[in-house]
Amino acid sequence: MKIDLLDAINAALSGDWQRAHKNVQQDEDDPIACWVHAVLHKIEGDAGNSRYWYSRTTHSYGEFADAQQELAAIKLEVESGR
Repeated sequence: MKIDLLDAINAALSGDWQRAHKNVQQDEDDPIACWVHAVLHKIEGDAGNSRYWYSRTTHSYGEFADAQQELAAIKLEVESGR
């Protein structure tokens, strides 16, 4: 799963929303995948859906003002082994 998460994060960072979304949907029980999913919907402008995915994590919708910085923080967490 770690490789899929990194691919999803890298896709999101490069603007490939579709690939990122497809990858995170593969494991909707993983809190990190849910966090990435939440950020993707934040980027999309779907606050309601984004808040739903945040509710499945230990993070909140307003924790990061910038989605790119949030994705970078998630990437660091995944790379460090959580």
